[in-house]
Amino acid sequence: MAMSSLPHPDAEPVSVPEDDDRDQPLYKTRDKVYPKRVSGRFRNLKWFALVTLLAIYWLIPWIRWDRGPSAPDQAVLIDMDLGRAYFFFIEIWPQEVYYITGILIMAAIGLFLATSLFGRIWCGYGCPQTVWTDLFMLVERYIQGDRNARMRLDQSKWTFEKLWKIGATHLAWIAIAMATGGAFVLYFNDAPTVITDVFTGQASLGVYVTIAFLTGSTYLLAGWAREQVCTYMCPWPRFQSAMLDDESMIVTYEGWRGETRGPLKRKNLTRGEVPETGHCVDCHACVNVCPTGIDIRDGLQMECIGCGLCIDACNDIMDKVGFPRDLVRFDSVQNTQLRAQGKATRVRIIRPRTIFYTIILVLVASVMAFGLLNRSILELNVLRDRNPLYVPLSDGDVRNGYTVKVLNKEQATKTYRLTVTGLDVSDFQVIGQTPNQQGTFDLEVAPDRVGSFRVFLAASPSALDGEATPFEFTVTDQETGNSETYDTVFAGPKTGH
Repeated sequence: MAMSSLPHPDAEPVSVPEDDDRDQPLYKTRDKVYPKRVSGRFRNLKWFALVTLLAIYWLIPWIRWDRGPSAPDQAVLIDMDLGRAYFFFIEIWPQEVYYITGILIMAAIGLFLATSLFGRIWCGYGCPQTVWTDLFMLVERYIQGDRNARMRLDQSKWTFEKLWKIGATHLAWIAIAMATGGAFVLYFNDAPTVITDVFTGQASLGVYVTIAFLTGSTYLLAGWAREQVCTYMCPWPRFQSAMLDDESMIVTYEGWRGETRGPLKRKNLTRGEVPETGHCVDCHACVNVCPTGIDIRDGLQMECIGCGLCIDACNDIMDKVGFPRDLVRFDSVQNTQLRAQGKATRVRIIRPRTIFYTIILVLVASVMAFGLLNRSILELNVLRDRNPLYVPLSDGDVRNGYTVKVLNKEQATKTYRLTVTGLDVSDFQVIGQTPNQQGTFDLEVAPDRVGSFRVFLAASPSALDGEATPFEFTVTDQETGNSETYDTVFAGPKTGH
């Protein structure tokens, strides 16, 4: 059988243009950013935020707070060994982890509210990546010089001057990174003790590993990655637009006043003539000071952290050329459009979005405050023996066993009276304890500890209400009268009806 060949269509190969995007690399090559020194109200605000936040981070573990002889005297401490979190007068136990959840919810809602009001103010002033990067840049600028000097240094050949400047910069960065890691472990250990142990080689392996990890990550992220963390690693820029509206305050460029941009001719300065171009003299000062290297004149961008340094730089240029300030300003999109039309502007803080966030924030804060103010400093928990459920005694009575756990949250030894209500018991025993004159037991619990007691109750089958008779254990503080009750059951045989 003859084989027939498939028909070939009359077609010519398609030529691919030389600039076709399919041949472009997948990853963009990073252009190093050299932020220039700038001064102004937003730069001063960033300095204030930096000093305040770093002081809080490094100094808080050293604040003392007297909680009594049996408790740590560090104001803020997360004690992993005892399972406690101390924050000044507040003590959180493991079973109260929902307070931590509440704090995280409040932080998230607070971030949403701040973003809807003032854009990425957190990113520009409060984010640890921003704060530590700003500190690293300050050190770099102090040793190597401002923008142009750093660019020349990087492009120059390796000389002694370049070697010592770059070496000193990185040594200073490593020192700051080590101080950062060292401060972190102070929140989980007694600060004076662990510092002494670290320098004498007596600290635990976990302490050294934590310091080493945070030293490396701080050095890498603040010294090398910098703006790449904000652009590629952080998820917040990718959904910040969901938190913004046209009335959110963000860094904006008044294109209606600045365009068409172009260099200002000297004759306009000397003769006072009105320039043919807009107020933007295309000096790139706003770009040169930006810590992420973007051009704010291109509009709101994911990379913009809302720090406002471009505003300071632009205002400085406007003052020099005699144009009105705030060509780049902290304003809303709506106000920018209204100003372009010559209409009155306004800042509206109270909006449906901000009202919603505020209500949620106040609600969560109120629930947490109510819980903290009304939480008991005494807790009672009872575990009933299940194997066997009950033990028949020789006199015909039935005995049940229980493990009673009393949590004393105070910093002093407490005596609690244990009583049984709702059950007619024929025998009441607490192993290792002597009954008082009323036939109940006074249990002593050490401060900040859980007291565990084995309790045996006996009752006549005729006093029981079927296979499970409900009753209550009650513990009462003999000093304050505070009490806690726990509902449980007494197991017995079937009654036959």
